[in-house]
Amino acid sequence: MKALFVNGSPRKNWNTHKMLESAMEGAREAGAEVDLVHLYDVVFKGCVSCFACKVKGNRTNGLCAFRDPLKPTLEKARTADVIVIGSPVYFHCSTASTRAFLERLVFPLLVYGIEERRVLKKTVPTAMIYTMNCPEGLAERFHYPTLLGANTDALRLTFGYSETLCAYDTYQFGDYSRYEVTLFNEKDKARQREEQFPKDLQSARELGKRLVEKATSRAEPDAE
Repeated sequence: MKALFVNGSPRKNWNTHKMLESAMEGAREAGAEVDLVHLYDVVFKGCVSCFACKVKGNRTNGLCAFRDPLKPTLEKARTADVIVIGSPVYFHCSTASTRAFLERLVFPLLVYGIEERRVLKKTVPTAMIYTMNCPEGLAERFHYPTLLGANTDALRLTFGYSETLCAYDTYQFGDYSRYEVTLFNEKDKARQREEQFPKDLQSARELGKRLVEKATSRAEPDAE
């Protein structure tokens, strides 16, 4: 059982990375072999519209045909039993690298069919993990359920199952005194990080475990 975790944040050892690490712990508890990829360590493009994956009789087998440094990560995702993608929210959306990765991952696995859209014949449990400066109470106002939910919908369409987990109002800077951030109260942010973020990490851990258990149950001969 292989679980792939993809960090779409430019920062390591910060909110998104920590959420992914917790999800990885849960996946390990459920018996999975885990792998973590940092997208910002790789120089790559989004979909280049070559349409090689849509040619009749193509042999791409659901893998993007464009060759660049992202290829090994896409190959891992193509054979993974569980996929979890993490991203901070920039300008009401996932990071550009996350979006580019999703284009390269999802598009080759879909066909323009009337009755059938999916290339995959099996269900691969997936999830999007988001961390953001936005408080939970403002998420609806900024249409986050719709904007961020679009990625989850694409993963669900492609892989058969997907979830979304959000960590709101996260601690953004190591030293708030260095930045122009009068919009936020550092003490409130610190309190949120101390009281809420551990709960978010636990939710991520439970998510990782749950997805692997779901994948395991589907892989069993008697599973429906």
